[in-house]
This record gives sequence, structure tokens and C-alpha cells, in this order.
Amino acid sequence: MATLNLDGATFESVHVPTERTNILLVKAAGGFVGCGYFDIAVANRVGDAVAIVTGVKTIDDLLAAPIVRLSDRAREAGVTEGMSGRDALLLLQTAGQ
Repeated sequence: MATLNLDGATFESVHVPTERTNILLVKAAGGFVGCGYFDIAVANRVGDAVAIVTGVKTIDDLLAAPIVRLSDRAREAGVTEGMSGRDALLLLQTAGQ
């Protein structure tokens, strides 16, 4: 795990290389932005705020990539498809405070 700072807010990031891909996640106070490895149906079932980006290999890629899927709770926090992972994290950080 590594600490990430965006606009004065602190986030925890996780990068797990596997044999064939990279699993990426950045945790905000109110949810997380993750790579396509994560399942929105599960996030909805448990009530987590989750936004997904795809085609990413690094945390920097995740921050720049557009959101392509999101859970109901992330949508309630103001996250929308097409916004950057960075912008989604800032919204999720505010939602969790």
C-alpha cells in the first residue's frame, strides 16, 4: 500500500501485479476507484461506493482514465461515467467525511 495525496486529501493506493495483469485500487473515505477486475454487482449488493476504470496499468493511469462503470452508491455521491478517476476519488473522499 502507498499513500497518495490529491488536492490536500490523503488516499491509500494498492497495486498488485498478477501473472497476466495488474489489480489497482485507490481508497477514499467514502469508497474506491478500481480497475476492471472489480465487480459492480457485488459493490451494489453490499452497498459500497465503487467506480471502475479500464485499460489501466498504473495508479497514474487509474487517476487519468474515465469512469466506465459505477455502483449506485457512487452515483449518489455524484460520480458519473466519463469523469476521471481523480475527480471521482475527490467526490468519494468528500462523501465519506
